[in-house]
Amino acid sequence: MMMKTAMVLLGCLAAGAALAQKSATQSIEEYRAMLADGNPAELFEAKGEALWKQKRGPKNASLEACDLGKGPGVIKGAFVELPRYFPDTKRVQDLETRLVTCMETLQGLNGKEIAATPFGKGEQNNVTALATWIAGESKGMKFNLSQSHPQEQIAYEVGKRLFFQRGGPHDFSCASCHGADEKRIRLQDLPNLTKNPGAGNGFGAWPAYRVSNGQMWGMQLRLNDCYRQQRFPYPGFGSDATIALATYLGVNGKGGTSTAPAIKR
Repeated sequence: MMMKTAMVLLGCLAAGAALAQKSATQSIEEYRAMLADGNPAELFEAKGEALWKQKRGPKNASLEACDLGKGPGVIKGAFVELPRYFPDTKRVQDLETRLVTCMETLQGLNGKEIAATPFGKGEQNNVTALATWIAGESKGMKFNLSQSHPQEQIAYEVGKRLFFQRGGPHDFSCASCHGADEKRIRLQDLPNLTKNPGAGNGFGAWPAYRVSNGQMWGMQLRLNDCYRQQRFPYPGFGSDATIALATYLGVNGKGGTSTAPAIKR
């Protein structure tokens, strides 16, 4: 009799825990849905569109002739095919680094200075706003990153190795949090970035507005912050490491739908 009672109690506790877990997950989703209604990212999109058309820099030129991979000035669909190899720079670039290239070549701005500027300051704010608007123009489209060029293939393989590389004082890797299904930290679901739907959902949400600090974050900042959380030094804006990781995530997310610019806690 006592054994049956104990089994019943254990069953009730398990059911209660499952219900609590489900309720927490549902509550988070409801919270995100409420936040998404009136996403402040819209303000950054408006700024980005204005910056694209504005004549700036020593050359007093706009960015309307910038080639993001689909031809000069073509915006729609560009975001979901980046990072990719660009023959003019002879390297694989993501959206943010490609924008800096255009700001340098078309407008005469100093690309090295922009890359060295701390996130959230000066021209870095403009790069984020531009990336936010451009990403928004491909919202709802499917990711389809190329792997036809050898440099794109190398970037993917390097990104894969970096994703699983453990190190730092806590012996962490990207895969420690994002390498398997059904992982959580506190009340936060952690997407599995090695495959869809996690890779598409995770990679496809950035740039995103961070409610916790009232800032717009691009993918470059997001990846750098991942290294910070692992207690690694920042790799820096536009580093080979962040480009490789973005390539790995983007290719894994092929077929996933872009939701950027999203809103995050």
